[in-house]
Amino acid sequence: MKDTFKHQGMRQQLVETLVNKGIKDEAVLRAIGKIPRHLFMDSGFIDHAYVDKAFPIAADQTISQPYTVAFQSEILQVKPDDKVLEIGTGSGYQCAVLIELGAKVYSIERQQELFKKTSKFLPKIGYRAKKLIFGDGYKGLPEEAPFDSIIVTAGAPFVPKPLLGQLKVDGRLVIPVGEDVQVMTLFIRKGLKEFEKHEFGEFRFVPLLEDKN
Repeated sequence: MKDTFKHQGMRQQLVETLVNKGIKDEAVLRAIGKIPRHLFMDSGFIDHAYVDKAFPIAADQTISQPYTVAFQSEILQVKPDDKVLEIGTGSGYQCAVLIELGAKVYSIERQQELFKKTSKFLPKIGYRAKKLIFGDGYKGLPEEAPFDSIIVTAGAPFVPKPLLGQLKVDGRLVIPVGEDVQVMTLFIRKGLKEFEKHEFGEFRFVPLLEDKN
C-alpha cells in the first residue's frame, strides 16, 4: 500500500490532463491529485492507474475514467458537509473523491463481491463514508433522505423516480441516462414536482442493474 513520489508525479500529470480537457473546479482537481488511484487497482496494473481511461475491476465492473469522475464531481457542486448519495460504490474511487470534497457520503453497491472488498478497503486507506450499503440503487436510500446531491456512477436506461424524490429542494442529481451510450444529465430540484434538466453530452458506463446479487 505504498504511495511513492513516482505515483505522486503521475497524479500531477493526470491533473494536468484533466485541466486540458476542461475541468476547472480546484477542489475536484486537488482531490484527484491527492487520492492514490493505483491502490484501487490490482497491483499488476499500476501503470494504468494514472492514464485517463476506465479500467476493469472485480465483478465485471470498471473503475471509471478519471475525467468522468472529475466531470460528474464538478457538476455535482459538492460543498463541505453536503449529504451525498452515491449509487454504485464500485472500486470506491468516486466515493473517496466525494469524501475528499468534504461530503458525508452514503453509498450503495449491488455486487456483493465488490461491496465486501470496498467496504474493507476504503477505511484502510483513510476514507470513511457515513454508510456503505449492499442494496438496490434504483430504490435510493429513503431512510436517510433528503440529500443535497445524488450521483449515479452507472448507465441508467431511465431516471429512477425514487432518486428524484430523495433530493432536497435545490438538490442535484447527476446521472448518465441511456442504453448503449449515455447522456450525462443533471436534474436540479426546484419544487415538490419541479425539476430543471441539463444535458452534457455522451459518455459510456457499465449498466445500472436492478436488484442486488
